[in-house]
Amino acid sequence: MPKANLSKDEVKAMLILACERVIAAEPMLSQADRDLGDGDHGMGMERGMRAAKDKLEAAEPESIEKAFSSVGMAMMSSMGGASGAIFGTFFRNGGKALAGKETFDAAGLAAFLQAGLDGVKQRGGAAVGDKTCVDAMEPAAVKGTEVAAQSLPDAATAVAAAAEAGKEASKAMVAKFGRAKTLGEACIGFPDAGACSVVVILTAFRDFIVA
Repeated sequence: MPKANLSKDEVKAMLILACERVIAAEPMLSQADRDLGDGDHGMGMERGMRAAKDKLEAAEPESIEKAFSSVGMAMMSSMGGASGAIFGTFFRNGGKALAGKETFDAAGLAAFLQAGLDGVKQRGGAAVGDKTCVDAMEPAAVKGTEVAAQSLPDAATAVAAAAEAGKEASKAMVAKFGRAKTLGEACIGFPDAGACSVVVILTAFRDFIVA
């Protein structure tokens, strides 16, 4: 049965599924990073999401805000490097936008995505077109705002599709950040690894919500 909104315990279960999906996607994420950089993105994301899963499973979350924020804290403390800071900020800032919410609905999804995106852009300075995770995060956040009044299953489906389209669009871009920046036009044809991670996470959210 698709879920109209999620309780804090359901949010916890959704986040654990996202952790498991990223862990399982490590080979794909590592290959995506090898195509453009040094290949450590997948292993870093796997390490961060294992730490986040352990933290989520160790205790019941106090709130929806804390469930999301705890993922970000675990990623920041266990990963190091740019990905730890970026994805940790995404979950922490996104979580703060859910303060006081008793349930997670389409409006909550939109608030999470926009606040997470804002934090990432502030921290890393990237914009759409720079071939980074922002190329998937920003279309997802824009779509989330557009569909904030719809049902949660419809919103989650639209957001995941927007992230996927953003990831696909990143294939045509020349990178402006990180190791991939040195490749110039040789990086055309490959998606950004961070954008791939965003798609894995938001697809897991969708799958949990619509199931």
